[in-house]
Amino acid sequence: MRILVTGAGGFLGSEIVRLLVRRGDTVIGLGRREYPALRAMNVETIRADIRAADQVAAACQGCDAVVHTAAVAGVWGPWETYFDINTVGTRNVIAGCRVASVPILVHCSSPSVTFDGGHQSGIDESVPYAVKHLCHYSHTKALAEADVLAAHQPGRLHTAALRPHLIWGKGDPHLLPRLVARSRAGKLRIVGEGNNFIDTVHVTSAAAAHMMAIDRLREPDPAAGGKPFFITQGKPVDCWDWIATLLKLSGCEPPTRRISFENAWRIGGALEWIYRVAKFEQEPPMTRFVAAQLARDHYFDITAAETMLGYSPAVSTEAGLAGLVSV
Repeated sequence: MRILVTGAGGFLGSEIVRLLVRRGDTVIGLGRREYPALRAMNVETIRADIRAADQVAAACQGCDAVVHTAAVAGVWGPWETYFDINTVGTRNVIAGCRVASVPILVHCSSPSVTFDGGHQSGIDESVPYAVKHLCHYSHTKALAEADVLAAHQPGRLHTAALRPHLIWGKGDPHLLPRLVARSRAGKLRIVGEGNNFIDTVHVTSAAAAHMMAIDRLREPDPAAGGKPFFITQGKPVDCWDWIATLLKLSGCEPPTRRISFENAWRIGGALEWIYRVAKFEQEPPMTRFVAAQLARDHYFDITAAETMLGYSPAVSTEAGLAGLVSV
């Protein structure tokens, strides 16, 4: 198959590219910059702006499938930036697939599309999108996912949205470095009771799930078509035990100081207001979204992915942690 991967230079995107190349697919990587590592894998690279509909449409020409991972992540920044890249960019991908008659679109979404700050304990895909989002990222990703699922047309364009949660692994440029930096700066505290459970997913498991979705969507009338899927390691972990494990592997001491969820929530709300009024570009040291993510359960039922995609973690948690030692 000839497959276009947007965001191909990112942590997840590059792993998807690697797995596709390994199994013999022809891969085109679309990204904002030049990525020598992709060219080293004999991947055709296209430098394009996901916000430019004509550039995206041109990249889709001649493709059998598109895997869309390009997005701006984070919990702080202008609405326009998140909306233009995450929502409008996804709409451009959908339009590009239609113009180029691409039959398969697998969209990388996020579990945060359903998160409103409360506990999410073993929820499945029947839970609706949050009514009130705590950050622009989750809001714009929810809008994008809804568009992708609505675009599913049997026999013309088969779509699905995957929701990998807390992606980690060797070379992680986001989760682990952020934890280590806050720990070494003495700014990491246990938020809440410290007994909340969360789901995570190894980057290779998340990437493999996207490949499984491509294969399922090749069916004439795929059961997975037009549906979202939570993607995890399949077994929740204690949030603060997990963070302690990651920090120890990085040579850092786990946090011992605590702050109540209520105080963290209030501080986060106040800092959001101050930073917004003052027009500070940097992320506040605490936000309501971060406070809730650190104190609340967020783990998921992946039965749908197991039954409709044939998903199971490609890399065990134990093997993944062993691989982090050399990070």
